[in-house]
Amino acid sequence: MAKSKNNAKKMSYISVPSHIINSISSSSLQSLLDSPKKSSRNTNKFFTFFTNNIFRSPRLWFSTLFLFGFFGMFKFGLVLHTPFSPYPCATTPSPSLISNPPSMPNNLGVVRESGQKDDILKKEHFVVSLVELRAQELNTVDGDGGVEKSEFWKQPNGLGYKPCLSFSRDYRRASTGVLRDRRKYLMVVVSGGLNQQRNQIVDAVVIARILGAALVVPILQVNVIWGDESEFGDIFDLEHFKRVLANDVRVVSGLPSTHLMTRPVEGSPPLHVTPSWIRSRYLRRFNREGVLLLRGLDSRLSKDLPSDLQKLRCKVAFNALRFAQPVQELGDRLAERMKSKGPYLALHLRMEKDVWVRTGCLPGLSPEFDEIINSERIQRPELLTARSNMTYHERKMAGLCPLNAVEVTRLLKGLGAPKNARIYWAGGQPLGGKEALLPLIQEFPHFYSKEDLAMPGELQPFANKASIMAAIDYIVSEKSDVFMPSHGGNMGHAIQGHRAYAGHKKYITPNKRHMLPYFHNSSLSEEEFYRIIKELHQDSLGQPELRTSKAGRDVTKYPIPECMCNSGLHAPS
Repeated sequence: MAKSKNNAKKMSYISVPSHIINSISSSSLQSLLDSPKKSSRNTNKFFTFFTNNIFRSPRLWFSTLFLFGFFGMFKFGLVLHTPFSPYPCATTPSPSLISNPPSMPNNLGVVRESGQKDDILKKEHFVVSLVELRAQELNTVDGDGGVEKSEFWKQPNGLGYKPCLSFSRDYRRASTGVLRDRRKYLMVVVSGGLNQQRNQIVDAVVIARILGAALVVPILQVNVIWGDESEFGDIFDLEHFKRVLANDVRVVSGLPSTHLMTRPVEGSPPLHVTPSWIRSRYLRRFNREGVLLLRGLDSRLSKDLPSDLQKLRCKVAFNALRFAQPVQELGDRLAERMKSKGPYLALHLRMEKDVWVRTGCLPGLSPEFDEIINSERIQRPELLTARSNMTYHERKMAGLCPLNAVEVTRLLKGLGAPKNARIYWAGGQPLGGKEALLPLIQEFPHFYSKEDLAMPGELQPFANKASIMAAIDYIVSEKSDVFMPSHGGNMGHAIQGHRAYAGHKKYITPNKRHMLPYFHNSSLSEEEFYRIIKELHQDSLGQPELRTSKAGRDVTKYPIPECMCNSGLHAPS
């Protein structure tokens, strides 16, 4: 009796392949685990009848085998047309489950002759938990399915344009004298936000080349708005900067001892100065004093320069100005987190309070917020950089105002952005806080900022460094599959050129002046509105565009034809 009772407690388990467990829903698996056990008494009676009667009669034995075989073949014939499922326990296996095999253990293990009910329950609970966890993952994947198939992610035709920075023989010959000179040193103080600083650093290198001088590492003026005290080496990779430009301009970390007591020649060039103006204005005194200090370089140098100097601009902007390693690595990690679930769109939203004030526009959130902007503009009229003789409505319809969240949402829907598109939001805190972004978030719920993507503590070292925070936005935006700014600006222009130089990755330029009248036309059906929006933007998706087709364009925004070619006659430097 004791022996029989002990045997009743013993239980055996077999290993179940993980792909079968994964295909069972948690409810189905639970019902299997909780299903009542068959009576051992009934089983024993059947076994006794089978051995006592059938095995003793050979004729009956063969008849039984024949009947079993016949009914088995009959059953097989009825279901012959049904495809065999690779998931035997699943009635309708999910396509995502087939295309994305779950990362489950290949074997749930074998439990033999365990008499401990607690272990059995733990095992069952473990299996159910795994299935429920996998179901949640599949729901997430299914909810985002089809992102990559959308036409929205299609890239423009780059027409085979590739970077080509082959400098002329005269330029290379002159480099020897420029690099050997130890008498002249150019110092520059750059101001503004990150992308204004980038523009001024590019021009500082070109001016140093024009004057045949060594460039002292640019001094970054403390930003009066954000109080950012970052130095050049905090934001950019200084050694890389020096190394890339080694054949063009000598870059030094500071003035040599022979020039420390020299009183520098100071200057601030007017707008759009030419190389000949710079030489005639500064070169004689520069040769005599040895140190030239320039301030306020923003947009001072002409956009139309000789070909070699245009190439130098591109070399600085796209090759030399690499971000410092800690900044680059963090930006890369955040971009990888966005990429991990498929393609993503980066939006540069210009909805900060100072943007509304400077542009002479209104946010359109509520009368209270409009009044805040109007009051600020009256109190600080010097902030207004837009044309003061235009009303807000005139500016808006001329395409001179940033798009608000409602307009960005309608534009993206019109361009075919899928609802499950992942969006990275770059930019400062919008006026009205995150509530101002609700129209976007409600339509596109996969909406993230760097704060959303960063792990605890990752952003802390750069908490009070506005330029570095902007650099992180720049990295994630540049690596996106699609980029769109809500308004023009230095960052939008810099990324436009960077994406062109990288092979013309998709860049959406909102055609505000032509599309806004349709935003206010309530008689248009949704389908007609979307058709018009796509038609208006068919040539504004980042296709190659010649800088020379319009005077005054910046080569770092339109790098063709000076910095890119498709003829195969020039090789990248």
